This record gives sequence, structure tokens and C-alpha cells, in this order.
Amino acid sequence: MTDDPVALRSRLLCWFFGGVMARRLRRGFHAVRLAQPGWPALPAGRPVIAYLNHPSWWDPALLIVMGTTRYRGRPGYGPIDGEMLRRYRFMRRIGLFGLEPGRAGAVAFLRNAEHVLADPRAMLWITAEGEFTDPRRRPVTLRPGIAHLVRRMPSAVVVPLAVEYPFWDERTPEALVRFGEPMEAFALADLPVPDIAAELEGRLEAVMNQLALDAQSRDPARFLTLIEGTVGIGGVYDLWRRARAWAGGRAFSAAHGAGAGAGPGPGRIERPEAKRP
Repeated sequence: MTDDPVALRSRLLCWFFGGVMARRLRRGFHAVRLAQPGWPALPAGRPVIAYLNHPSWWDPALLIVMGTTRYRGRPGYGPIDGEMLRRYRFMRRIGLFGLEPGRAGAVAFLRNAEHVLADPRAMLWITAEGEFTDPRRRPVTLRPGIAHLVRRMPSAVVVPLAVEYPFWDERTPEALVRFGEPMEAFALADLPVPDIAAELEGRLEAVMNQLALDAQSRDPARFLTLIEGTVGIGGVYDLWRRARAWAGGRAFSAAHGAGAGAGPGPGRIERPEAKRP
């Protein structure tokens, strides 16, 4: 196979870029949070298709961090715009393969995806809306390729994933994610493709609606904190606040919100699926 994503993927480079992206998430966000009840239980020895909405440029960073920490026992892959892949060829080494327009591109996507998922450990992450889309847009509409893939891969487990990036109490936003219940691809495989697409869209929309309510609550207790990032404003303002706290005999915290900093802290994400389903 030309440009075989399995042969090109480098475990070492995936690990390296997972660390790079984790640092960028710490700098860019107040926190990365996973909505309760937390991680989905994924059966061992079955390939997984995780499909999500696509609100931001940050989505691949979140996916590679989750893929190289929590799911480091599962080789991770994902489609990306073909032009982007030609511009940044190193991305082939971290499990990404090109997605081209038209019928030929759709055929190549299915061929590559089926090849990846032939490995029962594999995890394929798909931003299934296909373009940046506001997380409040309804109805949720997915590109048809994922429905065709689910129909052709009855051995797979399919998991919806909702993502959004709201601002709460700090100058940097929150990165919020919520997994839906895993479903068996074989339960959908006998349906017509439009019916499979409608089922996938409905399930993702339900998870997105749940995450929207979590986000609107602005309550960190509804989440597991995976990564703690940037707090406070910095500069003269935080220096003044620090001085006031010192003068009053109080400990200084750069955070503004009452719940800021709550949760298990950075590193909790790094629990492999095999040990903590």
C-alpha cells in the first residue's frame, strides 16, 4: 500500500509529539477536563473508532495527548486534509493519513481506515464533521465516510466524543471533553448507510448536548481534571495581588474562580486503558 499509515507510524515520534502537545495545552488552557463519568470502558482485543465534533484547531492536540497517555496501549491514527499532510509530511509519522476530496478520496479513506483497524489494538480518531463547526450548531451533520466505515467494520467498537472550549473565570479557556457510551458496529452493519449516519449523528448530538450543560454549569466538580494549565493574569496585576496576600498573611493563588485548580491535577490522564478501564 502506498503511504501505508501503519508502516509509517513511529511510536517514538507519537510519544514525543504527545508530550509537546501536552505542554501546549497547559500553556493555552486553564485546564483540560473530562466530564463525569469519565473514560469509557473499551473491550480489549477490539479496534475502536472514536468520532467527534470539530470545533477548533486544538482538536488534534487533545486527541494525540489522550492517545499517547490514557490509550498508549492502542496505536492511534486519524485522517487529515491531504494538502495539510503534504505541507507537513512528518505528520505521516504520527499516524495521520491524507484525506482527499471526491470519490477517489473517499475510496482511499476507507481503504486506509480498514487497513488501520485490521489491528485489534488500533484506535482511529475521526473529526467527523469534516470542517470547523460551532459546537452549538444543530442538527449535527457528519460526513458520509464514517457511516460507510462502520458498515464495513462490524468488529469495531464505536465511541462518540464531544469537545468544546468555553471561557469560565480565567483569561484562558477550558478544554472540555465528554465520551458517550460505546456501541457495537455490528449492531448497525445491516442498516442502510443513511440510517447508520442518522444513528451516529443522533448519538454524538446527545453527548454534545450533555457537554453543553456541563459547560454552562461552570462547575469543575462535574469533571475530572486531566491537565492543569494557566491561571491568573500575570504581570503587574498578579504582582500586586501577591503583595496584598503577603501583607494580609494569606497564601497567594493566581486563580480567580472558586473551583479553579480543583481535581486530580496534571498527570492523572496518564493512566493506560489496560490498567484502568
